[in-house]
Amino acid sequence: MSETPKWYVIHTYSGYENTVASSIEKAVENRGMHDLITDVTIPVEIVREVKNGKTREIERKLFPGYVLVKMILTDESWYLVRNTRGCTGFVSPNSNKPLPLTDEEAAQWGAEKHETETIEISYKVGDSVRVCDGPLSGFVGIVDEIEQQQNRVHVIVSMFGRETPVELELNQVEVVED
Repeated sequence: MSETPKWYVIHTYSGYENTVASSIEKAVENRGMHDLITDVTIPVEIVREVKNGKTREIERKLFPGYVLVKMILTDESWYLVRNTRGCTGFVSPNSNKPLPLTDEEAAQWGAEKHETETIEISYKVGDSVRVCDGPLSGFVGIVDEIEQQQNRVHVIVSMFGRETPVELELNQVEVVED
């Protein structure tokens, strides 16, 4: 038996990730097994979606159908996790003897880092967009460059017969519907 907790991957029914994670946490609380099962997590990312000039944040699972559990593997901890409703088993070549993730694999799966943030937009370079906010509201232009990390989009707008580059925020433009 290992004395340091390690990360294990559990496979769940699709859409049951939150249910399985909360069921394991409740069982750990009820049975006083905090020393064996130390963490249960579902790796997610926060996605900012820009549609029709409005920004909204949604939470998206990085690995649907999987839950990560940091635990010391004993018969008792294995039984608790394996018999949780919605859990189909450990991800391992042999479901009776699950293999822990290496430190590199745990980092790749996002075990220690619970959230990342990305921005999702409905337009791409070359699309026609309408400026929906700011002093150029109503102008139509072509997307020249998108900088998601900086929350900026570069648009070429025709003003007074000349093409003028304009830098705007991602939520200040919307796709022109044909």
